[in-house]
Amino acid sequence: MITVQSISKYDKKHPTAITIGTFDGVHIGHRKILERLINNAKLLDLKSTVLTFFPHPRMVLQQQADIKLLNTIEEKAKILRETGLDNLIIHPFTKEFSRLSATEFVQDILVDSLGTKKIIIGYDHRFGRNRNANITDLIEFGKSMGFDVEEIPAQEIDDVSVSSTKIRTALLEGDIETANNYLGYPYMLTGTVSKGKGLGRQINFPTANLHIPEEYKLIPKKGVYVVKSTIEGQTVFGMMNIGYNPTVSGTEKSIETHFFDFENNLYDKKIQIDILERIRDEHKFDTLEELKAQLLADKKTSLAIISK
Repeated sequence: MITVQSISKYDKKHPTAITIGTFDGVHIGHRKILERLINNAKLLDLKSTVLTFFPHPRMVLQQQADIKLLNTIEEKAKILRETGLDNLIIHPFTKEFSRLSATEFVQDILVDSLGTKKIIIGYDHRFGRNRNANITDLIEFGKSMGFDVEEIPAQEIDDVSVSSTKIRTALLEGDIETANNYLGYPYMLTGTVSKGKGLGRQINFPTANLHIPEEYKLIPKKGVYVVKSTIEGQTVFGMMNIGYNPTVSGTEKSIETHFFDFENNLYDKKIQIDILERIRDEHKFDTLEELKAQLLADKKTSLAIISK
Protein backbone atom coordinates (compact mmCIF):
# COMPACT_ATOMS: atom_id res chain seq x y z
CA MET A 1 0.00 0.00 0.00
CA ILE A 2 1.25 3.45 -0.93
CA THR A 3 0.51 6.10 1.70
CA VAL A 4 0.66 9.80 0.85
CA GLN A 5 0.08 12.66 3.26
CA SER A 6 -1.63 15.04 0.85
CA ILE A 7 -3.75 14.90 -2.29
CA SER A 8 -1.10 17.04 -4.03
CA LYS A 9 1.53 14.32 -3.45
CA TYR A 10 -0.45 11.59 -5.19
CA ASP A 11 0.96 10.41 -8.52
CA LYS A 12 -2.12 9.79 -10.64
CA LYS A 13 -0.40 7.81 -13.41
CA HIS A 14 -2.90 4.99 -12.80
CA PRO A 15 -6.66 5.76 -12.52
CA THR A 16 -8.42 4.97 -9.25
CA ALA A 17 -11.47 3.38 -7.70
CA ILE A 18 -12.03 5.42 -4.56
CA THR A 19 -14.02 5.62 -1.37
CA ILE A 20 -14.04 8.56 1.01
CA GLY A 21 -14.47 8.58 4.78
CA THR A 22 -12.90 8.65 8.22
CA PHE A 23 -12.91 4.83 8.61
CA ASP A 24 -12.33 5.14 12.35
CA GLY A 25 -11.66 1.69 13.73
CA VAL A 26 -11.56 0.05 10.27
CA HIS A 27 -14.09 -2.37 11.75
CA ILE A 28 -16.09 -5.22 10.24
CA GLY A 29 -18.63 -2.79 8.73
CA HIS A 30 -15.86 -0.86 7.02
CA ARG A 31 -14.29 -4.11 5.78
CA LYS A 32 -17.36 -4.83 3.63
CA ILE A 33 -16.96 -1.48 1.89
CA LEU A 34 -13.21 -1.95 1.45
CA GLU A 35 -13.67 -5.47 0.10
CA ARG A 36 -16.14 -4.16 -2.46
CA LEU A 37 -13.73 -1.36 -3.39
CA ILE A 38 -10.75 -3.70 -3.79
CA ASN A 39 -12.73 -6.23 -5.87
CA ASN A 40 -14.10 -3.49 -8.14
CA ALA A 41 -10.63 -2.04 -8.63
CA LYS A 42 -9.22 -5.42 -9.68
CA LEU A 43 -12.06 -6.03 -12.14
CA LEU A 44 -11.69 -2.59 -13.71
CA ASP A 45 -7.86 -2.46 -13.59
CA LEU A 46 -7.94 0.54 -11.24
CA LYS A 47 -6.03 1.31 -8.05
CA SER A 48 -8.15 0.84 -4.92
CA THR A 49 -7.87 4.08 -2.96
CA VAL A 50 -9.14 5.42 0.35
CA LEU A 51 -9.28 9.18 0.76
CA THR A 52 -9.38 10.08 4.43
CA PHE A 53 -8.66 13.22 6.40
CA PHE A 54 -6.59 14.23 9.40
CA PRO A 55 -7.34 15.92 11.69
CA HIS A 56 -10.84 14.47 11.83
CA PRO A 57 -13.17 17.09 10.26
CA ARG A 58 -15.10 17.50 13.53
CA MET A 59 -11.85 18.38 15.34
CA VAL A 60 -11.48 21.34 12.98
CA LEU A 61 -15.09 22.43 12.54
CA GLN A 62 -16.33 21.67 16.10
CA GLN A 63 -13.32 22.50 18.22
CA GLN A 64 -15.34 22.55 21.45
CA ALA A 65 -16.34 18.90 20.98
CA ASP A 66 -14.21 16.38 22.88
CA ILE A 67 -13.87 13.84 20.09
CA LYS A 68 -12.36 10.47 20.91
CA LEU A 69 -11.30 8.17 18.08
CA LEU A 70 -10.73 4.43 17.96
CA ASN A 71 -7.47 4.71 16.01
CA THR A 72 -4.55 7.05 15.85
CA ILE A 73 -3.73 7.91 12.24
CA GLU A 74 -0.76 5.51 12.37
CA GLU A 75 -2.91 2.66 13.66
CA LYS A 76 -5.49 3.29 10.95
CA ALA A 77 -2.83 3.18 8.24
CA LYS A 78 -1.43 -0.06 9.64
CA ILE A 79 -4.84 -1.78 9.65
CA LEU A 80 -5.72 -0.52 6.17
CA ARG A 81 -2.40 -1.82 4.83
CA GLU A 82 -3.42 -5.32 5.93
CA THR A 83 -6.64 -5.21 3.83
CA GLY A 84 -4.77 -5.25 0.50
CA LEU A 85 -5.63 -1.66 -0.39
CA ASP A 86 -3.44 -0.04 -3.07
CA ASN A 87 -3.46 3.60 -1.92
CA LEU A 88 -4.16 5.53 1.26
CA ILE A 89 -4.36 9.29 0.91
CA ILE A 90 -4.40 11.16 4.22
CA HIS A 91 -5.26 14.75 3.40
CA PRO A 92 -4.83 17.55 5.98
CA PHE A 93 -8.32 18.79 6.80
CA THR A 94 -8.55 22.56 7.23
CA LYS A 95 -11.30 25.15 7.29
CA GLU A 96 -10.07 26.31 3.87
CA PHE A 97 -10.44 22.80 2.47
CA SER A 98 -13.97 22.57 3.91
CA ARG A 99 -14.94 25.65 1.88
CA LEU A 100 -14.31 23.98 -1.49
CA SER A 101 -17.51 23.94 -3.53
CA ALA A 102 -18.91 20.58 -4.61
CA THR A 103 -17.80 21.24 -8.19
CA GLU A 104 -14.27 22.18 -7.07
CA PHE A 105 -14.00 19.09 -4.90
CA VAL A 106 -15.12 16.74 -7.67
CA GLN A 107 -13.26 18.38 -10.56
CA ASP A 108 -10.04 19.49 -8.85
CA ILE A 109 -9.64 16.72 -6.28
CA LEU A 110 -11.36 13.57 -7.48
CA VAL A 111 -10.92 13.91 -11.24
CA ASP A 112 -7.84 16.09 -11.85
CA SER A 113 -5.72 15.10 -8.83
CA LEU A 114 -6.76 11.49 -8.18
CA GLY A 115 -7.79 10.24 -11.63
CA THR A 116 -11.04 8.83 -10.27
CA LYS A 117 -12.97 6.46 -12.56
CA LYS A 118 -15.13 4.74 -9.93
CA ILE A 119 -16.51 5.97 -6.59
CA ILE A 120 -18.03 3.61 -4.02
CA ILE A 121 -19.84 5.71 -1.45
CA GLY A 122 -22.69 5.64 1.06
CA TYR A 123 -26.21 6.75 0.17
CA ASP A 124 -25.95 9.49 2.82
CA HIS A 125 -22.60 10.93 1.71
CA ARG A 126 -22.51 14.73 1.62
CA PHE A 127 -19.69 16.91 0.36
CA GLY A 128 -18.70 20.39 -0.72
CA ARG A 129 -19.04 23.69 1.14
CA ASN A 130 -21.56 23.35 3.98
CA ARG A 131 -21.97 19.73 2.87
CA ASN A 132 -24.62 20.91 0.44
CA ALA A 133 -24.14 18.23 -2.26
CA ASN A 134 -25.32 14.62 -2.04
CA ILE A 135 -24.99 11.33 -3.89
CA THR A 136 -27.51 12.38 -6.54
CA ASP A 137 -25.28 15.36 -7.35
CA LEU A 138 -22.24 13.08 -7.40
CA ILE A 139 -23.90 10.75 -9.91
CA GLU A 140 -24.67 13.76 -12.15
CA PHE A 141 -21.06 14.95 -11.87
CA GLY A 142 -19.96 11.46 -12.87
CA LYS A 143 -21.98 11.52 -16.06
CA SER A 144 -20.26 14.70 -17.26
CA MET A 145 -16.79 14.08 -15.80
CA GLY A 146 -16.30 10.44 -16.75
CA PHE A 147 -16.61 8.38 -13.57
CA ASP A 148 -19.09 5.82 -12.28
CA VAL A 149 -20.74 6.00 -8.84
CA GLU A 150 -21.79 2.90 -6.90
CA GLU A 151 -24.06 3.54 -3.95
CA ILE A 152 -23.62 1.60 -0.72
CA PRO A 153 -27.14 0.84 0.51
CA ALA A 154 -28.65 2.20 3.71
CA GLN A 155 -28.46 -1.11 5.58
CA GLU A 156 -24.69 -1.40 5.14
CA ILE A 157 -24.05 2.25 6.04
CA ASP A 158 -26.27 1.96 9.11
CA ASP A 159 -24.29 -1.12 10.13
CA VAL A 160 -21.08 0.90 9.87
CA SER A 161 -22.36 3.82 11.96
CA VAL A 162 -23.94 1.51 14.54
CA SER A 163 -20.69 -0.46 14.79
CA SER A 164 -18.62 2.69 15.45
CA THR A 165 -21.05 3.88 18.12
CA LYS A 166 -21.28 0.45 19.73
CA ILE A 167 -17.50 0.06 19.79
CA ARG A 168 -16.98 3.41 21.54
CA THR A 169 -19.77 2.67 24.03
CA ALA A 170 -18.45 -0.84 24.72
CA LEU A 171 -14.90 0.39 25.37
CA LEU A 172 -16.08 3.10 27.75
CA GLU A 173 -18.15 0.47 29.59
CA GLY A 174 -15.24 -1.98 29.72
CA ASP A 175 -16.99 -4.46 27.42
CA ILE A 176 -13.87 -5.39 25.46
CA GLU A 177 -15.47 -8.57 24.06
CA THR A 178 -18.18 -6.63 22.22
CA ALA A 179 -15.69 -4.01 21.01
CA ASN A 180 -13.30 -6.63 19.66
CA ASN A 181 -16.12 -8.55 17.96
CA TYR A 182 -17.20 -5.41 16.08
CA LEU A 183 -13.62 -4.43 15.27
CA GLY A 184 -12.65 -7.88 14.03
CA TYR A 185 -9.33 -7.54 15.88
CA PRO A 186 -8.22 -6.73 19.46
CA TYR A 187 -8.49 -3.06 20.40
CA MET A 188 -4.99 -1.61 20.42
CA LEU A 189 -3.12 1.06 22.32
CA THR A 190 0.11 2.34 20.78
CA GLY A 191 2.60 4.53 22.62
CA THR A 192 6.08 4.94 24.02
CA VAL A 193 7.22 3.33 27.25
CA SER A 194 8.20 6.00 29.77
CA LYS A 195 9.63 5.84 33.28
CA GLY A 196 7.05 5.51 36.04
CA LYS A 197 7.53 5.67 39.80
CA GLY A 198 8.99 2.16 39.97
CA LEU A 199 6.43 1.00 42.54
CA GLY A 200 5.62 -2.15 40.59
CA ARG A 201 9.22 -3.27 40.74
CA GLN A 202 9.18 -2.94 44.55
CA ILE A 203 6.53 -5.68 44.77
CA ASN A 204 8.00 -7.85 41.96
CA PHE A 205 5.49 -6.66 39.38
CA PRO A 206 7.53 -4.28 37.16
CA THR A 207 5.40 -2.43 34.63
CA ALA A 208 5.82 -0.68 31.31
CA ASN A 209 4.22 2.75 31.59
CA LEU A 210 2.63 3.55 28.21
CA HIS A 211 2.54 7.19 27.10
CA ILE A 212 0.07 7.92 24.28
CA PRO A 213 0.66 11.43 22.91
CA GLU A 214 -2.52 11.48 20.82
CA GLU A 215 -5.05 12.97 23.24
CA TYR A 216 -7.91 12.10 20.89
CA LYS A 217 -7.30 8.33 21.28
CA LEU A 218 -10.13 6.64 23.17
CA ILE A 219 -8.89 4.90 26.33
CA PRO A 220 -11.12 2.08 27.65
CA LYS A 221 -12.74 2.07 31.07
CA LYS A 222 -10.50 1.89 34.14
CA GLY A 223 -9.63 -1.62 35.21
CA VAL A 224 -7.36 -4.60 34.69
CA TYR A 225 -7.07 -6.26 31.29
CA VAL A 226 -5.34 -9.26 29.75
CA VAL A 227 -3.13 -8.06 26.90
CA LYS A 228 -0.75 -9.21 24.19
CA SER A 229 2.12 -7.49 22.41
CA THR A 230 4.80 -8.28 19.86
CA ILE A 231 8.13 -7.01 21.15
CA GLU A 232 11.42 -7.58 19.33
CA GLY A 233 9.71 -10.25 17.24
CA GLN A 234 8.42 -12.10 20.29
CA THR A 235 4.76 -12.53 21.26
CA VAL A 236 4.44 -11.47 24.90
CA PHE A 237 1.36 -11.65 27.12
CA GLY A 238 0.66 -9.61 30.20
CA MET A 239 -1.88 -7.73 32.28
CA MET A 240 -2.56 -4.04 32.05
CA ASN A 241 -4.02 -1.58 34.55
CA ILE A 242 -5.77 1.54 33.33
CA GLY A 243 -6.44 3.95 36.15
CA TYR A 244 -5.08 6.14 38.92
CA ASN A 245 -3.25 3.69 41.22
CA PRO A 246 -5.49 4.56 44.23
CA THR A 247 -3.56 2.27 46.60
CA VAL A 248 -0.58 4.63 46.40
CA SER A 249 -2.78 7.78 46.15
CA GLY A 250 -2.12 8.28 42.44
CA THR A 251 -3.63 11.40 40.91
CA GLU A 252 -2.81 10.97 37.20
CA LYS A 253 -4.31 8.39 34.88
CA SER A 254 -1.78 5.81 33.77
CA ILE A 255 -1.62 2.77 31.51
CA GLU A 256 0.73 0.23 33.06
CA THR A 257 1.45 -3.25 31.76
CA HIS A 258 3.19 -6.10 33.53
CA PHE A 259 4.49 -8.51 30.88
CA PHE A 260 4.89 -12.16 31.79
CA ASP A 261 8.29 -13.82 31.25
CA PHE A 262 9.80 -10.70 29.70
CA GLU A 263 12.40 -8.51 31.37
CA ASN A 264 14.05 -6.57 28.55
CA ASN A 265 14.42 -2.81 28.92
CA LEU A 266 11.53 -1.12 27.12
CA TYR A 267 12.15 2.51 28.09
CA ASP A 268 11.63 4.90 25.15
CA LYS A 269 10.54 2.04 22.88
CA LYS A 270 7.32 2.37 20.88
CA ILE A 271 5.03 -0.62 21.35
CA GLN A 272 1.51 -1.71 20.45
CA ILE A 273 -0.58 -3.44 23.10
CA ASP A 274 -3.60 -5.50 22.06
CA ILE A 275 -6.37 -5.76 24.66
CA LEU A 276 -7.84 -9.27 24.89
CA GLU A 277 -10.14 -9.36 27.93
CA ARG A 278 -11.12 -7.34 31.00
CA ILE A 279 -10.84 -9.13 34.33
CA ARG A 280 -11.79 -6.60 37.02
CA ASP A 281 -12.32 -3.00 38.12
CA GLU A 282 -9.52 -0.96 39.63
CA HIS A 283 -9.59 -1.16 43.45
CA LYS A 284 -7.92 0.67 46.32
CA PHE A 285 -6.14 -1.68 48.74
CA ASP A 286 -5.17 -0.83 52.30
CA THR A 287 -1.59 -2.07 51.96
CA LEU A 288 0.93 -2.90 49.25
CA GLU A 289 0.86 -6.52 50.46
CA GLU A 290 -2.87 -6.69 49.72
CA LEU A 291 -2.23 -5.20 46.29
CA LYS A 292 0.51 -7.75 45.63
CA ALA A 293 -1.80 -10.62 46.64
CA GLN A 294 -4.44 -9.31 44.22
CA LEU A 295 -1.86 -9.00 41.42
CA LEU A 296 -0.82 -12.61 41.97
CA ALA A 297 -4.49 -13.62 41.66
CA ASP A 298 -4.85 -11.44 38.53
CA LYS A 299 -1.80 -13.12 36.99
CA LYS A 300 -3.29 -16.56 37.65
CA THR A 301 -6.58 -15.47 36.08
CA SER A 302 -4.76 -13.96 33.10
CA LEU A 303 -2.68 -17.07 32.45
CA ALA A 304 -5.82 -19.22 32.56
CA ILE A 305 -7.44 -16.98 29.94
CA ILE A 306 -4.31 -17.00 27.77
CA SER A 307 -4.03 -20.79 27.93
CA LYS A 308 -7.53 -21.08 26.41
